[in-house]
Amino acid sequence: MTTPAQTESTEAKAPNNVVLTDVAAQKVKALIEQEGRDDLRLRVAVQPGGCSGLRYQLFFDERSLDGDIVTDFDGVEVVVDRMSAPYLAGATIDFADRIDAQGFTIDNPNAGNSCACGDSFS
Repeated sequence: MTTPAQTESTEAKAPNNVVLTDVAAQKVKALIEQEGRDDLRLRVAVQPGGCSGLRYQLFFDERSLDGDIVTDFDGVEVVVDRMSAPYLAGATIDFADRIDAQGFTIDNPNAGNSCACGDSFS
């Protein structure tokens, strides 16, 4: 359950939160519609692993965890747990469907290094 203080609109993006581009928001909406559920949100997390030390996880989740930061982007809720939030502050999630890049991408100003495959960072 979110409170109004935890939810922000697209127009009022705080620099400490994850930003979802319009293209990514439309793709997330389409994927949720394909699932046929209206209770799913995009959860973005940072977990130990990968060749650089930390890796991103993006998945649909219906759970609400204590300390979650929820931001609304044109009807798409993005959820970040309190442990991942410092690693993701100011990160932008986009979606690309080009010959040179396909899928969701994360531009994270907090990542000092990343691996060659782009799946992990430190």
